[in-house]
Amino acid sequence: MKYDDQMKNRMKRIEGQVRGLLKMMEEEKDCRDVVTQMSAVRSAIDRAAALVVSTNLEQCIREEKVEGESSEDLIKEAVNLLVKSR
Repeated sequence: MKYDDQMKNRMKRIEGQVRGLLKMMEEEKDCRDVVTQMSAVRSAIDRAAALVVSTNLEQCIREEKVEGESSEDLIKEAVNLLVKSR
């Protein structure tokens, strides 16, 4: 799968969030603030994973339709990937 610039930029923003989180820890910020930032990072990762899976699934289903094959197995695999990512 080819990852577009939008996805790469999303990951760079997440990387920045993690760096900010480390800085907060080094500065011994309040644990509530640190946990809040951790939750934000986790949420961003979850959204990115869902986007990767859905984009890949869409591409695969389009290819399967062209080839006249069933996409049922692809859908099951995508659901399993999403479940595994949680």
